[in-house]
Amino acid sequence: MKAETDQRAGLFYGFGAYGMWGLVPLFWPLLQPSGAIEILAHRMVWSLAVVGLALLALRRWRWIRELLREPRKLALTTLAASVITVNWGLYIWSVNNGHVVESSLGYFINPLVSIAMGVLVLGERLRRAQWVAVGISFVAVLVLAVGYGRPPWISLVLACSFATYGLIKKKLNMGGLESLTAETAVLFLPALGYLLWLGAQGQSTFASQGAGHSLLLASTGLVTAIPLVLFGAAAIRVPLSTLGLLQYLAPVFQFGLGVLYFHEAMPPERWAGFSLVWAALALLTWDALGRARRSRAALAAAMPPVAAPAREPA
Repeated sequence: MKAETDQRAGLFYGFGAYGMWGLVPLFWPLLQPSGAIEILAHRMVWSLAVVGLALLALRRWRWIRELLREPRKLALTTLAASVITVNWGLYIWSVNNGHVVESSLGYFINPLVSIAMGVLVLGERLRRAQWVAVGISFVAVLVLAVGYGRPPWISLVLACSFATYGLIKKKLNMGGLESLTAETAVLFLPALGYLLWLGAQGQSTFASQGAGHSLLLASTGLVTAIPLVLFGAAAIRVPLSTLGLLQYLAPVFQFGLGVLYFHEAMPPERWAGFSLVWAALALLTWDALGRARRSRAALAAAMPPVAAPAREPA
């Protein structure tokens, strides 16, 4: 009973996390006339404030001393912070410049890029279905390049940067809250310095656009931290295969917003390219679910049968 309750709660947390990530394109335009770099700097500064308060409430500080004693781990944290800065900055810019659909494509193809990185960087071997999915996605990028009249560079940079970030996080092996704190701590001083410089130049929008605008910029910390906390809560309660399916909610919502709310153009070539990507993802999902089902069946077959309890004599 407790397991079922935990799984329902995990699904709720997962929907909450990916739902927020999927609907966040509605938030970034509210921050205009702030530019993408100013929004990014505020996101870094206020995220550290939010996660710092969370860690203070949870009294989880011991990991900081351990991190500072490991130069390799500290270097990887700095690299992760740099990579996610590129991802966050480009995503904010793309949404505020009418590229919501193209940015959603980046998160659709992210699992496929992660698979390719596993082969190239980690030397992993792919199953046949995975090879076919990667091949289909390569054709999709070619079709979309024709449709856009250029390579879909926003999608590719978002996908590659997030896949690289995931690879670094895998090597770091830190909790979500702790890793976000460490990354935003690395980014805090450069971000704060940039905001102070903007203020000295008279170009900051934080104080010049009214209290409402200031509150919206400060809330970027919550927009960053809340879905991450929900994701962490979901990850420990639902199977990895379920979590893998939930991850498609975010780009689906983003794509829907781009087409239906922001009214971005979708000529036939783009529909064809997106359809190929979706076909590749469907193949990956089918393969992953089938593999998980076979693994469960093999595990059940390997377990010894449970003997029925002996009846006590009357």
